[in-house]
Amino acid sequence: MSASHPSPEIITLGCRLNTLESEVMRDELTKAGVCDAIIINTCAVTSEAERQARQTIRRLKRERPDARIIVTGCAAQLDPAKFAAMAEVDRVVGNAEKLSAETLLGEGDILVSDIHQVRETAGHLVSGLEGRTRAFVMVQQGCDNSCTFCIIPAARGPNRAAPLDQITRQVAKLVATGHNEVVLTGVDIAAYGADLGLCGEDGTGLTTVIREVLAAAPQLKRLRLSSLDPARLDDDFFHLLADEPRLMAHLHLSLQAADDMVLTRMKRRHRVTDINALVERARAARPDVVFGADLIAGFPTETDDMFATTLANINMWNLQYLHVFPYSARPGTSAARMPQVPGDVAKVRAKQLRGAGDAALARHLQDLVGTVQPVLLEKPNFGRTESFAEVTIVDDAEPGTIVNVRLTGTDAVGLTGERFLEAAE
Repeated sequence: MSASHPSPEIITLGCRLNTLESEVMRDELTKAGVCDAIIINTCAVTSEAERQARQTIRRLKRERPDARIIVTGCAAQLDPAKFAAMAEVDRVVGNAEKLSAETLLGEGDILVSDIHQVRETAGHLVSGLEGRTRAFVMVQQGCDNSCTFCIIPAARGPNRAAPLDQITRQVAKLVATGHNEVVLTGVDIAAYGADLGLCGEDGTGLTTVIREVLAAAPQLKRLRLSSLDPARLDDDFFHLLADEPRLMAHLHLSLQAADDMVLTRMKRRHRVTDINALVERARAARPDVVFGADLIAGFPTETDDMFATTLANINMWNLQYLHVFPYSARPGTSAARMPQVPGDVAKVRAKQLRGAGDAALARHLQDLVGTVQPVLLEKPNFGRTESFAEVTIVDDAEPGTIVNVRLTGTDAVGLTGERFLEAAE
């Protein structure tokens, strides 16, 4: 790339799927010999996410007044006119159009199509993820659920699977470029293949993807999954968890709550007994399994007793990695029209949930002290265990490699350790 065509600055807000798509945009723009532009890949999961996007746009324009600012992502998809009306914005591009340099950098104020008419996923292969040792691979787009708090189906469109051969080729390519860990990601990955007839009422085609990826990339050391819908995990999934050591025993569950009334009002497809059974089955399959969970605190109509039930269940299940969000009303969702819980109450509840997660994670880290674990190095002195625990090691090691580390203690970040062998098996 010549000096006269500097790389665009890509600002990624929101989820792992946005992270992947930002890298696709970077790859496409690099091949196209990009102009001096700033791309803001927005999130719309809450009103606060939109506010942060607008704040980011204004700040970037102040810092680089001559740069062309292009806004894309979920918030842009939902309300392109609002962003196009900002004086700082030169162009607004929808989710279906953003992965092509030609459409991303084209002329005109707005290029946003009807996402509900899109039936394909992008066919891009990314040679690697800039600055990362962990690579994300998109296996599906969109969502067919109708959760009362969520606007994402309107921003991402219907559930649609990426072709299986495309997924396996992409993973093989990433492994060939040195990635030891791949994360399968999407909007609702456990629903993979529903549009292709690969899964039944309660089953998932995700297990087919996992098996094919591991078979196609025998050198891949770690396969990790992004957020999972608990209602979609079938018998085959737990058999895979038990039998495939390269499938990381780190399950991040889209729970949102752990009280049946709240789950009903959210229009989630699982209940507390389902979560309990899932946790028990996963631990029977892999005793070393750890769990993450997405949780909303202060959902509309959530009483003190309902929240107490959620908190008690989260403590009982000993979930280690919690992503907790105080409820934020999202215009366009039915939950925004329900009786709201005061914001300060939601924040207090969120703090309590985070405390439960912190305590569970601290117990997990303490259990690892004194053991030897394979650690994937993300930086010369920093990496993660298979259970996703952060480790600072005293010896330098090449980022991207997996080394055995004796874990000697904990610090404010996670674990501390020292090299045990030259390399992991």
